[in-house]
Amino acid sequence: MHSLDRVPAVRQIPTDRPDCSAFDIFGEVTSADVENLFGLLEAAYALHDQVDLLVRMVDHDGVDWSDVSSETISEGKRLAQAHVRRCAAVGEPNWIPSVTGFFTPRPDVELKHFSSEDEAEAWAWIGAQPVEEA
Repeated sequence: MHSLDRVPAVRQIPTDRPDCSAFDIFGEVTSADVENLFGLLEAAYALHDQVDLLVRMVDHDGVDWSDVSSETISEGKRLAQAHVRRCAAVGEPNWIPSVTGFFTPRPDVELKHFSSEDEAEAWAWIGAQPVEEA
């Protein structure tokens, strides 16, 4: 990577549970970041019928959906509805109200927002912990 290249906005956080995926989201999320995130989620869905998610927002500046294809969004929604059991959002903004429809018609998915100060509570709610990479 060149020093002037943009750093990706999505970083996977290793967890102590194989069926739990966690991510840091930094700054502005571009269409390439959305594709990357959906690809990482698809890999988790391929390995596990049901997954729990934790998404930690760090200095989030919004998502640029303009270049994300409607097919990508449809497929991401379909797969999330089929596989996500529980999702914890940590930090600001609280995007849970805006994605609740993403999981419709599945009313049993659990979505919950936690402040940055309550991150430990979010990890406990999801039933996982971050692990250090070796």
